[in-house]
Order: sequence, then C-alpha cells, then structure tokens
Amino acid sequence: MFLPEGEKQFEFWVLRRNGLPNINIAKQFGISRQAISRALLSMDKRIEETLLEMARANRIEVEKLDPKKGILFGRSIPFKTSVIIFVSAKHGMQVWYEHEGECGSCDRYRECIELIWDFAEEMQVKLQSAEDPTKLADELFGKLKEMVEQA
Repeated sequence: MFLPEGEKQFEFWVLRRNGLPNINIAKQFGISRQAISRALLSMDKRIEETLLEMARANRIEVEKLDPKKGILFGRSIPFKTSVIIFVSAKHGMQVWYEHEGECGSCDRYRECIELIWDFAEEMQVKLQSAEDPTKLADELFGKLKEMVEQA
C-alpha cells in the first residue's frame, strides 16, 4: 500500500493517530516540527487517495472520510450495504461490508475476531467482550463513526 520511503511517514501518522502531538513526535525522532508537519500532510494525502481508490475499485459511494484517522465510511452500490474502509497498522488496508455472518461455521472466524480486536486497540476503542465478530464489528464501527463525525 505505501512505498518503503514512506514507512517513517507512516510511523509518524500512526503516532499522531494515537494522540501524540507533532512536537513530541519531532522530539522522539530528533527532527524539526516542520518536517513532521510536512510528512503528516503528505501522509494524509496518500491515505486519502488510497482510501478513495479502494472505494472506487469496490464501487463504494463515499459518505464520510477522515484521512487523519484512516477511515472511510460508505455504501456499496452493488451490494446495497454499509461499508468501512480503514487503515490498520498491523493488517494494512481493509474493506469491511456490513453483514449478518454465519460466524460460528466460518473458517475465518479467528481472523475476523483478531482483526476487530487489533483495530479497536489501534484506535483506542473499548469493546464489550463478545464472541460474534458481526456484533463486535457493529460496535467498533459504530464507535468509529461517532469519532469521525465529531472530528
């Protein structure tokens, strides 16, 4: 998704998304606050472009986009359902369609649970313990939508 020379910029972006002010990021890496600001502006643009490209590729109509959080909310035109596209530091770019899954019989149950819990942790969102990935996803994405709308 991101070019190797952008890895440091992505690291800055993740730190900012986690709430670290630019000045602290600059001190941590021993570079100027202006360099951090430029890197973050560049990263925001790259993330926005990538989210929009994923939306176009998946025929998703954009409703809300927050490049600083790495989240796009939209609606799938072909599937007529809500969709979230998000950037996970651990799992990369993800597209999640709202659906009622048959989670108990799905081969990807563990993968989905791990993805949801990991992304909730990245976004510093507390979730109620549940074994159903569909319910967890609904809770997580509902809380994220509130965060994006408040931004």
